[in-house]
Amino acid sequence: MSVRTRLSAALIAATLLAVGLPAGPARAAVTSRGVTVPGFYTPPATLPAADGALIRTEPLPLALSLPGIDGTLPGRATRIMYKSTDSTGNPVAVTGAYLEPAASYRGVRPLVVLAPGTMGQGDQCSTSLALQRGLVLGAGDGQTTVSIGYEVLAIYRLLAKGIAVVQTDYPGLGATDRLHTYVNRVDSGHAVLDAARAARALPGTSITGASPVGLYGYSQGGGAVAAAAELQAAYAPDVQVTATYAGAPPADLTAVMKAIDGSELLGALGWSVNGFAQSEPDLRPLLDRYLSASGRAVLEDLSTMCVGDAIFAYAGRRSTAWTTNGQSVSDIVSAEPTLRAYLGKQLIGSRKPAGVVRVATGVFDNLVPHGQARTMAAAWCRLGGSVVYAPVALPWTVSPLLNHFGPLLSDQGPAVDWLAQRLAGAKTSSNCAALPLMP
Repeated sequence: MSVRTRLSAALIAATLLAVGLPAGPARAAVTSRGVTVPGFYTPPATLPAADGALIRTEPLPLALSLPGIDGTLPGRATRIMYKSTDSTGNPVAVTGAYLEPAASYRGVRPLVVLAPGTMGQGDQCSTSLALQRGLVLGAGDGQTTVSIGYEVLAIYRLLAKGIAVVQTDYPGLGATDRLHTYVNRVDSGHAVLDAARAARALPGTSITGASPVGLYGYSQGGGAVAAAAELQAAYAPDVQVTATYAGAPPADLTAVMKAIDGSELLGALGWSVNGFAQSEPDLRPLLDRYLSASGRAVLEDLSTMCVGDAIFAYAGRRSTAWTTNGQSVSDIVSAEPTLRAYLGKQLIGSRKPAGVVRVATGVFDNLVPHGQARTMAAAWCRLGGSVVYAPVALPWTVSPLLNHFGPLLSDQGPAVDWLAQRLAGAKTSSNCAALPLMP
């Protein structure tokens, strides 16, 4: 389904509800690249007033589970839809999943909000759907798709420790009323914080108002939880964040966009541009001026793709093929004050984060560049934040994608252990004093 078709469908659904027709048609399933996205993911026309309020829930069968003595392992899952506020100040419905651990926990059970890494921009790519189906495959109208729920590794590691997990899909990734606003700092940060609120409002769980809250994310997820840690004081003071793991956060989108152009993950640049255009209508005239017909076709194609699709279709290509004058997206950003100002507002690292934050980044990461993540950590230190900076040293490869995702796997165990220890009350010391000396 194209960007235009998806947005038109959302407007039609909202109109039908507004005139008082039955709610059934608005819950009809949507098909994206041959994959049926259940009607659960279609938001109602009217949303609750309170951020984090539950809109609807249903049991979520897990693709990977085992029978246990008192239920299933690793636990019981619930699909959720909750209300948040987007970067324009408007209400937005966000989907996700809450997972109640089967494992016991000594003391007050903690809650971790997991913000997924890059999954794509199509509604079939959502992590909550991947938890149910494991491997998402589809084909239709000459399009194919493949999506793997790789975040299950971190989720199940947390559940095995008896830690409850709520996972957000982000605005528009799953929910079918809008396009996913990929790496939008405010949209993603709010969605993370409101997921914690939604989990606390869910009946029949073992978490309480006293449950310590942790945030976990890598790559896109690392940026989302980093943004949430910054936004907590002003947006969600009721969500007391104890500790955050922010792995490879895209804190400076100007640097990240330049790095991914020509890489295996060029698609992420298209998802960024699509999301910018939805969040900030003032940018659309610039896109009309610079995008060629082929560039528009690529962005429309990417709008329904998952990360695997984009790698297969666009790895190694450059954004110079998208523009009327052969300039790259980064060149256009440099030349246009409006674009520079918009990306400046997306910068993470200008506000003191809540709780203690472990920032981990591969020293050879040249996809989401190591330097810009380290700069964010140093900026937080200057603001008085409690920061544990953890450079991950792995051998350099010729593949930026491997340089980026290698630390995701190698550091995941230490990251989960570190976060679990903080939520259990163990103290840690900031290494801000040594940060300026690190390579």
